[in-house]
This record gives sequence, C-alpha cells and structure tokens, in this order.
Amino acid sequence: MSFSHLDHDTLSQWQDNGTAHEVVDIRDPMSFSQGHIPGSYHLDNTSVGDFVERTPQDSTVVVVCYHGHSSQQAALWLAGQGFAKVYSLEGGFTHWQHHHPEQVVRDEGAGPQ
Repeated sequence: MSFSHLDHDTLSQWQDNGTAHEVVDIRDPMSFSQGHIPGSYHLDNTSVGDFVERTPQDSTVVVVCYHGHSSQQAALWLAGQGFAKVYSLEGGFTHWQHHHPEQVVRDEGAGPQ
C-alpha cells in the first residue's frame, strides 16, 4: 500500500478534461475557506470517516496540504484504508495557487484573499 506524487500540471489537466478524481484538502478550515481547488473536499478528523465510507475504493484520490509534505502522510493513511490510487499533490496548495490562480475558489463570506 502506497501513494504516488502528482504534479500540479497533471491535476490541472484532470480538472480541465473531466478525468474522474477526488481532491481532498487537509489544511485548516480557515485556509480552506479562503481558497481551495474547485471541487475539493475539506478532510479533517471529523469528516474523514464519512469520506472513507462514501468514496469507492477504486476512486482516484488527490491529497492537498500547504506545501506537499503532510499530504504524504495522509495519502499513505488513505492507501492503508484500501484506496488503490492515492496521490499527494507536489508543492501543495501554495504551489497550485501560484501556478493556477484561475483554478482557486473560496467560500462566500471568507473575507479578502
């Protein structure tokens, strides 16, 4: 059981061409609300059980954190839960936001970015 690394250009292509994947963001709630990858799911200790329960094990799962470090631990844990295709986004959300500013959404009422 392991995970792979995914570069931001590949994820951007998946987002653009509709390749099936789940993006889970493990950053703190405030950071998530202030900006995240479209369609991503905020994953924390409260929501992880629901995610594991409702997500098919053959789903492609991409884990996002701030800089691509803690997402590796989370990706390894998800692989251990039986998910076959788990990726850690290289460079994390910080890198994504810098290279793909048009592919960042924020929650309403989250304040200025």
